Amino acid sequence: MINFFDKYFPNVVALGWGGDAGWGTSIFQTLFMTFWSAIFGGILGLIFGLLLILTKPEGILANKVAYNIVDKIVSLFRAVPFIILLAFVAPLTQAIVGTQIGMKAALVPLTLGVFPFFARQVQVALESVDTGKVEAAQALGASVSDIIFDVYLKESRSELARVSTVTLISLIGLTAMAGAVGAGGLGNTAIAYGYNRFDNDVTLVATVLVLILVLIVQVVGDYVAKKLNHQER
Repeated sequence: MINFFDKYFPNVVALGWGGDAGWGTSIFQTLFMTFWSAIFGGILGLIFGLLLILTKPEGILANKVAYNIVDKIVSLFRAVPFIILLAFVAPLTQAIVGTQIGMKAALVPLTLGVFPFFARQVQVALESVDTGKVEAAQALGASVSDIIFDVYLKESRSELARVSTVTLISLIGLTAMAGAVGAGGLGNTAIAYGYNRFDNDVTLVATVLVLILVLIVQVVGDYVAKKLNHQER
């Protein structure tokens, strides 16, 4: 096996496992950026998605001004291409993280890049909840928090798992561009050490590793969504 890689993937072997350009380092950087951006972006997206549902004209907290503000914020961030967002939020990144370069610095644009996408996904998932159940809960005197947790989030948990999977896969794609701010990761390895050096074996292996990561997320996400769907019935 070792001889096979030495013969057909010499540049892959040359990068090694550790060090700044090692495969282990690249995989860790991709997982680090994906995990923490998913946490921060997920929380923001869920909050904004809930606000869109609660404050819409026929929502339980209908407020035209609040809805329009939230809707415009989500639309604005969704409209900015991620590679431009990386540079646009650099001062904010500097203020929050203390640097504009590196793996931790990439978390700010990644979070701001993924949260509007997730917010729209959450909005669609919550709109699938039967309005009759919301009205019934209101008629029984349920509080806003009860309706949010016991009706909206509980009834749509399978759909939320599904859209979370889609968002995670999209986020993995965004991490590939984070190399522009020196964040590293498999995307950066594919471009900086593969494409730019004409080392196609490096590009191939980096791409395969990203695809494996996406496949794992898809399989786990489908399983969780299916499991929750059965529990809802």
